[in-house]
Amino acid sequence: MILAPGQGSAHRVGVALAILAAFGFSFKAILVKLAYPYGVDAVTLLALRMAFALPVFLWIGFSSSRNAPALSVRDWFAVAALGVLGYYGASILDFLGLKYISAGLERLILFTYPTLILLFGVALHGRAITRREGLALALCYAGIAAAFAHDLQFSADMTAVWIGGGFVFASSVSYALYLFGSAGMIAKLGAARFTALAMLVSTAAIGGHFLAVQPLTALVQPWQVYALGAAMGVFSTVLPVFAQSAAIRRIGSGPAALVGMLGPLLTIVFAWLLLDEGFSVAQMIGAALVIAGVATVSRR
Repeated sequence: MILAPGQGSAHRVGVALAILAAFGFSFKAILVKLAYPYGVDAVTLLALRMAFALPVFLWIGFSSSRNAPALSVRDWFAVAALGVLGYYGASILDFLGLKYISAGLERLILFTYPTLILLFGVALHGRAITRREGLALALCYAGIAAAFAHDLQFSADMTAVWIGGGFVFASSVSYALYLFGSAGMIAKLGAARFTALAMLVSTAAIGGHFLAVQPLTALVQPWQVYALGAAMGVFSTVLPVFAQSAAIRRIGSGPAALVGMLGPLLTIVFAWLLLDEGFSVAQMIGAALVIAGVATVSRR
């Protein structure tokens, strides 16, 4: 494809933004794993992450809602339900799962959410699975099996791997439900407004969860936990969300999604470098199969 003058530069910027988004999203699991040795629990760590991200989403929520029509009660109910699913439910289940399994396996399990959206369409709308989609499902779940084999090989507690994998798969289901149900609200409210409002709802849910199970003194943590929480809130939440949106505007959702497939590989590499997680042929085969499956199911 030949790009017109000026388009080449915009395309390069778009690709760079998509890579930045993939890097930010993939690094979240690394930051979580780095924080756990300091004794912080999943709920407190998630509360810190959302607290650091909250000012940005407050500003965006108010800015995008200033001259927009007011939401109906039904709209608020939909935003609340989707926010709880997508940013509270998926996040807390993911953080819990990371206590048990490697960052690499976590990223591969989460990355299967497009196949889950496909299965929701089959279950709820009665559509048949095409041969290409069936191949994509087989590739993805064969890849997960290979990655599980890797974790089971390197783990001293096989039960923990199954528990952690279950939590993260439930997180992927929660996020897929959020995406499956959010298309109508995004069309109605706009992506920025809907995302900001959903994030505010989830922050309130996370805050309520924290207050229900932890004393306020649990927020007293080593400075390293605050630094990692801030990095999660800014670098692995706010920055990739808006970098991904900007990338889609410049290069389109298809190319941006293809660049996003770097995510699992980045997580595996950084887990090996920074967390001393095992690195095996089974893990690389699993990553290749999952990425191939997602690429197949995501094609137009």
